[in-house]
Amino acid sequence: MKKVTLKLTALVMLLGGTITVSNAQNQINVVTTAVPFLRISPDARSGGMGDVGIATAPDANAAFANIARTPFATNKVGIAVNYTPWLRDLSVNDVFLASLAGYYKISDGQAISLGMRYFKLGSIQFTDAQGVDLQTYNPKEFAIDLGYSRKLSKKLGLGIAIRYINSNLARGTFNNVNYKAGSSVAGDLHLYHHGAKENGQGLNWGLTLSNLGSKISYSSDATQKDYIPANLGLGLAYTKVFDESNKITFALDVNKLLVPTAKLDSVSASGQRVSTDASLAKYRDQSVPGSWIKSFGEGGGINNEIQEVNIAVGAEYWYNNQFGFRAGYFYENPNKGNRKYFTVGAGIKYSIAGLNFSYVFPTGSGTNRIPLSNTYRFGLVFDMGGAK
Repeated sequence: MKKVTLKLTALVMLLGGTITVSNAQNQINVVTTAVPFLRISPDARSGGMGDVGIATAPDANAAFANIARTPFATNKVGIAVNYTPWLRDLSVNDVFLASLAGYYKISDGQAISLGMRYFKLGSIQFTDAQGVDLQTYNPKEFAIDLGYSRKLSKKLGLGIAIRYINSNLARGTFNNVNYKAGSSVAGDLHLYHHGAKENGQGLNWGLTLSNLGSKISYSSDATQKDYIPANLGLGLAYTKVFDESNKITFALDVNKLLVPTAKLDSVSASGQRVSTDASLAKYRDQSVPGSWIKSFGEGGGINNEIQEVNIAVGAEYWYNNQFGFRAGYFYENPNKGNRKYFTVGAGIKYSIAGLNFSYVFPTGSGTNRIPLSNTYRFGLVFDMGGAK
């Protein structure tokens, strides 16, 4: 299989984006990275709220969104398990994302956290350029996070995390290129302001820098290294408490990849603008810190930068702190992937245990139907060591 075909196939499967044909007035130029499974929220609670999570109330799943929240958790220990069957709308039955997360509060002002994600892509038949079967492979990816967070003041928290990433998409030699598992090490820096009162009412906000790490390579060719999804995120969450039994939270997350946009400086035989080999080589040769800065200035000016911002909005209602109902919406510009979907979710708490569920509504039709349609997420959360 050709190198480009292999990587693009994996990216499309992971992101579930809608592919359409571009034209001169509506030029599609999607920012692509390796290991895009890191952009998938594994949290079933977050999944029911349009994938928000930077500034919502702290729980064990904070390890995947903003660990600076954990020192403000009311419980000493939190554990979360999530499972997401992936791309079931495409009748794929062997692709899933599983996660495990937890935190432990060392003291009232500091905590350590752990997060693990495992993404299985099922069984894939590899072929050569003529369509001849080569071998069957079972790609898989995982990431392990270790984090530390502490309160800087009564309302402000800071969190740092280190992450090991392993992406095993293919092994073997094809067209004289030796493919191997790729790996990378990355770090996160998280900030969280807890503006809520003792009863939970108030405005919280958070700021995150995620996946700041080295490029990743899948082959013996040292020049073929891909960026990982470094990301800048800002989140707001406001909770209104009506009485002891009723409260509602409204949340907003905005995210932008800190990855430069490839330059489209040529025209293909089909009339589409593409990148030349020379411009791609220059694009890949940028330093990682330099790419974070250039992600704000390349690809078509301020209009392109605005298009690269993803928006998630969500709401969560709790009755008696036992029954929760959620809804949300996620938006991505059509020129940058075109992921747009509504979500709903529900949660129930009993004693130390909680169960969460979320669902992505079918969106689009025909070739424009988003592959994320009908996606379910299931999650268990355990809160221990809290006040009686």
